[in-house]
Amino acid sequence: MNKPLAIALLAVGTILIIYGASASDSAGSSVSRMFTGAPTNRTIWLLAGGVAAALVGVVGLLGSSKSG
Repeated sequence: MNKPLAIALLAVGTILIIYGASASDSAGSSVSRMFTGAPTNRTIWLLAGGVAAALVGVVGLLGSSKSG
């Protein structure tokens, strides 16, 4: 994986994690937690997608530094 793509994935992952954390504090997520005990699906997908993208970015950066 090339370095610019890995950096972009890391940045996108970080942004998604920030949006997911913000969404978890929203009124809709609070109502969902009250009735179901879990945050909204949107919150879960933002956080999971952010973590996945950030991990791929980190692995891409570490892999490109070893081979380059």
